[in-house]
Amino acid sequence: MDSATKPSVLMLYYSYTHQTEKVMETMAEVLRDRGCETTLASIEFSDPRYEKRFKQFPMPKPFLEVVGMIPAELGHKHAKIGIPDVVTERQYDFVVIGAPTWWLSTDVPIREFLESDTAAKVLEGKPFTGVVCCRRYWKHNLKSVRRLGTKRGGHYVDGIHFRYQGGQMRSLFSLLSYLGTGEYKERYHGVKIPPTNLQDYHLDQARKFAGALGTRLTAAGSGG
Repeated sequence: MDSATKPSVLMLYYSYTHQTEKVMETMAEVLRDRGCETTLASIEFSDPRYEKRFKQFPMPKPFLEVVGMIPAELGHKHAKIGIPDVVTERQYDFVVIGAPTWWLSTDVPIREFLESDTAAKVLEGKPFTGVVCCRRYWKHNLKSVRRLGTKRGGHYVDGIHFRYQGGQMRSLFSLLSYLGTGEYKERYHGVKIPPTNLQDYHLDQARKFAGALGTRLTAAGSGG
């Protein structure tokens, strides 16, 4: 299959901890193996009010930084983002949106993109799906991606989420530990915590989802 007939897939995401990025890269590899042309595009969180907060990883003061984003997240405040040129350089056959969960819903950078005029240009008349990495709450995030993308003219297809281990509190402790160190620790201030990064079974799920998606796209492209 030459490049002129390969289904084109835009994989757009935001990823501060690189976990969503890992999922998107894993899916992109499978889609390429299935005969799709994939383009990865990472949204930049460039708002001067929050840029310093996300300038480095790990975070020096993770608890304060996480709590400091609550007003922007829950208040749906607009924020400045950077959108790579590849997003609008061409029309894509399918769009995959990777959206980490922040405080029960879609992270600020992806929400800002989905509410933009650029999103309308990218999604108008196009099928799209949502990929959500989360600690506990994923349903509202995935629903928001679906609602906002549909409002911009897209046609929602399926969707998948990857949920880290642990309940509400221990998962939060894992997040704070990871944000502060950049690696998995067994305990946070004496409390035993679950793994805070993606596991092999998460990536296997991503490969399976991408494989089914790639088969569908190539079949549609060949008229099958």
